[in-house]
Amino acid sequence: MTRLADLAELVRAPAALSVPGDVLSGAAAAGALGPRTPALAGASVLLYWAGMAANDWADRRLDAVERPERPIPSGRVRPAVALGVASGLTAAGLAVATAAGGRRAAAVALPLAATIWGYDLRAKNTAAGPAVMAACRGLDVLLGASGGRVVRALPAALTVAAHTWTVTALSRREVTGADRRLPGLTLAGTALIALTTPARPGPPATGPAAHTGPAGRRGRAAHAARLGDLVPAVLAAGYATRYGRAQARVLADPSPARVRAAVGAGITGLPALQGALTARAGARLLGLAVAGAAPLGRRLARLISPT
Repeated sequence: MTRLADLAELVRAPAALSVPGDVLSGAAAAGALGPRTPALAGASVLLYWAGMAANDWADRRLDAVERPERPIPSGRVRPAVALGVASGLTAAGLAVATAAGGRRAAAVALPLAATIWGYDLRAKNTAAGPAVMAACRGLDVLLGASGGRVVRALPAALTVAAHTWTVTALSRREVTGADRRLPGLTLAGTALIALTTPARPGPPATGPAAHTGPAGRRGRAAHAARLGDLVPAVLAAGYATRYGRAQARVLADPSPARVRAAVGAGITGLPALQGALTARAGARLLGLAVAGAAPLGRRLARLISPT
């Protein structure tokens, strides 16, 4: 009988901590944070887990050679069970997204699910693999934005997609190791992402309230706003430091173990980037909460590998 722990390993359960931040950053950017947002985040997690199970089902023969410790080749999870889990989680994710966000959410969730399965079954081992996976995470951000002005979430979606491209490109060398050009390229991309993330994609919102009230009150509010503007920069710097350091180690030693460590750092470090994007949109406390998933994800990664 398949154990719950084996299923948790199959879907990389702790890595799902990197997922809700997609929806939250998209919702914050689109002005769509509300009662439906947690359910959309839950739908996103279900689709992520579905993708992990489908990935291992599709790779079961290759993993028997390269990753025999994984649940399917080790015999702990039967292929039919893994396929059933992937299919069931996909259906559940689509149902939750549609129930929470209606047609607008379904219009994003359906292509998201199709892209996930397309990556696992077809694109992963092609040159288009990193771009397709990047599209998955970009669509995930737009799922959160589906209840608001989606166009405002495009910069956040592109940022998360760019990060995902770097992680996916590295992940393709987890078994063989990499030459130094690849980590050099992904490290440069990470630096660019971190530098551009704190900047607002548009001018800050203004209104009558910004120009009324006693001067002292306006001064205190302005000071608080300036301090709040530091939150995205601090979170982006933390993201760049941890993920960048792991990639720098690959530059020094491009062995499979170093590459896997960098991929893990990219997965568990994503909440810090998502938090920076959420805070950039004005939801600073929520951004800090999103970023708080990063250290928890790193601890859980010691129990179940996110890769």
